[in-house]
Amino acid sequence: MTQRRVVFLIYPQFQVLDLTGPHEVFGQAAQWVPAGEGYAVEIVASRAGAVRASHGIDVMASGIQQCEGPMDTLVVVGAPGNPQGADDEELVRWLEAAAGRARRVAAVCTGAFLLARAGLLDGRRAVTHWACCERLAREHPNVTVTPDPIFVHDGAVWTSAGVTAGMDLALAMVEEDHGPEVSRAIARILVMFVQRPGGQTQFSTQLAAQRPTRKPLRDLQAWVTDHLADDLTVRALAERAGMSERNFTRVFRAETGRTPAGYVETVRIEAARALLETTDITVDAIARLSGFGSAETLHRRFKHTLGVTPSQYRRHFSTTR
Repeated sequence: MTQRRVVFLIYPQFQVLDLTGPHEVFGQAAQWVPAGEGYAVEIVASRAGAVRASHGIDVMASGIQQCEGPMDTLVVVGAPGNPQGADDEELVRWLEAAAGRARRVAAVCTGAFLLARAGLLDGRRAVTHWACCERLAREHPNVTVTPDPIFVHDGAVWTSAGVTAGMDLALAMVEEDHGPEVSRAIARILVMFVQRPGGQTQFSTQLAAQRPTRKPLRDLQAWVTDHLADDLTVRALAERAGMSERNFTRVFRAETGRTPAGYVETVRIEAARALLETTDITVDAIARLSGFGSAETLHRRFKHTLGVTPSQYRRHFSTTR
């Protein structure tokens, strides 16, 4: 068996970790597979030469005009916000044609927008960075956007969530190519999960509610944060705001984009996350301090909201070790 050819497509203002993370995963495979059976990695762009990433790092690339012949894997990297590559008609046309020469095609993070522009995601499931999933679905209605997975594998097309999820995607490809023992070895070296618990919901900003324009509601939100173990039912909050339950619920939702109960649970989840990350206190104590009352309730709500248990979250994100 010969080396598998992996081609990364970059463009100005790309996100460098979208390239270097998966690139390192494929590079590490050489240590764990027979000689000559790893990956031959190339980087291409619209024009040969240095391509500047979003934070000023220059990466040398070959020109797409010289990228000929079959490929095993074609990977499109992402960029912060709206990737410039998606507006490059020449690049999109090349991508559409080059995909026919690849066994599989992948996008890291917002690289999914380039695949979508090239029509490669039509009729398929896909994911991108959590902050861009709604936009991808809105701009490309023929794509079934599934916002929570770390990566999605639909036929010959792979897409991943934000930034570091590209490493998870590459690791899954290595497992498909060389088996689980090789992928586990690479994961250990790179200090990664072989299969990360939960989806990307756990990494999104849970408190992305609109800030109320009414000062009484802003004051109430601040009070909630300091009194998580108190009675925070809609009735209690409405009384504190000096409003009827019905009017309070209507106004709160109009001002923040979510229900009072949903907001309270989000604040409690955020508080529990912070305690799990920064303290060694027991899960029972965290449940009481964050207003869930019992470890069982915290476990159930954490699992439902983030896809992982409190213990799993602490093992991965604790800063106290």
